[in-house]
Amino acid sequence: EHLKAFDDEINAFLDNLFGPRDARVRGWFMLDSYLPTFFLTVTYLLSIWLGNKYMKNRAALSLRGTLTLYNLGITLLSAYMLVELVLSSWEGGYNLQCQNLDSAGDADVRVAKVLWWYYFSKLVEFLDTIFFVLRKKTNQITFLHVYHHASMFNIWWCVLNWIPCGQSFFGPTLNSFIHILMYSYYGLSVFPSMHKYLWWKKYLTQAQLVQFLLTITHTLSAAVKPCGFPFGCLIFQSSYMTTLVILFLNFYFQTYRKKPVKKELEKEVRNGLSKACLAAANGVVSKKAQ
Repeated sequence: EHLKAFDDEINAFLDNLFGPRDARVRGWFMLDSYLPTFFLTVTYLLSIWLGNKYMKNRAALSLRGTLTLYNLGITLLSAYMLVELVLSSWEGGYNLQCQNLDSAGDADVRVAKVLWWYYFSKLVEFLDTIFFVLRKKTNQITFLHVYHHASMFNIWWCVLNWIPCGQSFFGPTLNSFIHILMYSYYGLSVFPSMHKYLWWKKYLTQAQLVQFLLTITHTLSAAVKPCGFPFGCLIFQSSYMTTLVILFLNFYFQTYRKKPVKKELEKEVRNGLSKACLAAANGVVSKKAQ
């Protein structure tokens, strides 16, 4: 009963802060209350801390089979979201510069359904970090990695409740494409025989940066030529994506400007998985804002 009262207070606060929620997504799984998203995020952060303590004096796990299936699953989910977002936005006649929330009818609901899967995928991608913990790849659990994962899941809960379609489609479309490339890379990197072919890690990081810049440009284009999409959401999204650009640029220069490419390749072969891409993710809203 106390939890229910607390839940009602949180939801009332959010409704007062952001205004009425979009009625089209009422009753969808995990959306009516913020508490599941909040508690899952707290569980994620605690799992990193407790997991590292638990694994400290234990041997690292291989998880090759699990990682293969996991990366394949995320790749296929990303491919589905990419195709469905392109088809649904095309069906709705979406304006690339600025698209409002309610002019495309059934196509808007179709977009919202795909974006719910995008939100849910951010929960699934918490496993990226858990696998790092179990494999004792603690050097890859950076601030950028954890910040991106935790924030995306929470941001997209808000997106689905208040702006579940319209202008919100663009970042996830780009991010789904990037994730197809990224998780394919991870899947291949599980196999030592494939390491010699994985020379394109640097270019994945560059593609992520381009993704963020394109998303910021698309977001601000709606501010220049308004179409009814909430202005505050445009400013928040562009600001959040700017933090990712700053963090990724810092990571990029730290990784590629201070170390020879040959040494980086040798390090990648030893570690198995790429630090650069695993730190990221995808898009607003991206392994690990779209």
